[in-house]
Amino acid sequence: MRTVKQVSLLTGVSVRALQFYDEIGLLRPTRVNDAGYRLYDDDLLEKLQQILFFKELDFTLSEIKAFMDNPQFDKKSVFEKQRGLIQMKCDRLNALLGLLDKLIKGEKCMDFKDFDMSDYFRVMANFKRTHTDEIIKQLGSIEDFDSIFLKMNDNEAEITKMAIKEYGSVENYTKAMEKNFEKFLSGKLLPPKSEVDDLIEKGESITKRLTADLSKDIASSDIQGIVSEMVSFTDDVNRGIDVGDSYWPFMVETYLSNPVFTEATDKKYGQGAARFIGLALKEYLDNHHL
Repeated sequence: MRTVKQVSLLTGVSVRALQFYDEIGLLRPTRVNDAGYRLYDDDLLEKLQQILFFKELDFTLSEIKAFMDNPQFDKKSVFEKQRGLIQMKCDRLNALLGLLDKLIKGEKCMDFKDFDMSDYFRVMANFKRTHTDEIIKQLGSIEDFDSIFLKMNDNEAEITKMAIKEYGSVENYTKAMEKNFEKFLSGKLLPPKSEVDDLIEKGESITKRLTADLSKDIASSDIQGIVSEMVSFTDDVNRGIDVGDSYWPFMVETYLSNPVFTEATDKKYGQGAARFIGLALKEYLDNHHL
């Protein structure tokens, strides 16, 4: 057992902070002895360590308490997510340090890739802090939100390219995604559960008709009629979502040049389906200027 002063010396957390953690129920001592001293065992030191990791990721004390009071709190899973998020933060700082080292040496380095998504990640981190309850309600847990963060970090370069092409800038993308996520958490973007399957089925039906005969002329009236139906249907589904001013040109490029998207589309609708859809959409856009 350690006294509050010993815990403070060991961890660097002030005595006042430890007393405050006790007062708010975040970290209560194992017991208080007859002299009134707070005493902490090793299990509580481990819990304090978890708290400090959360604080390093800029969570508020009330958020940390909510996470740790959750009966589904899984220490191993939380540590893994915390490690990933701290690694993401570390990678970005190391990249910026490397850039500063070059500038200190007098090198001209007009490379801004390490700044590209900084604002986006900062906004979403703040969003997590201010919308914790809604995130848990819609996604099931805050860890699922963190998983999205980690996947986005792994694909940051591709997301940056997409953001610039579809929204004009990362700043515009950041603002749009913040608004979209707020709507998602409020339930405004989610159709009634009974309608979801119908929407998926209708979308797939349109695509199947469009790709039923890949030898057809993409400019023919029947193909362009189906494309028009696809565009109208998608626009209706996306209504209320900020998809950027260049959504359809971006989709054309995705069908024609994104290998992952091409492979998935061809596997589902036939070899060459992605290119056919992309060219048919391009023909439609050239004539309708969406």
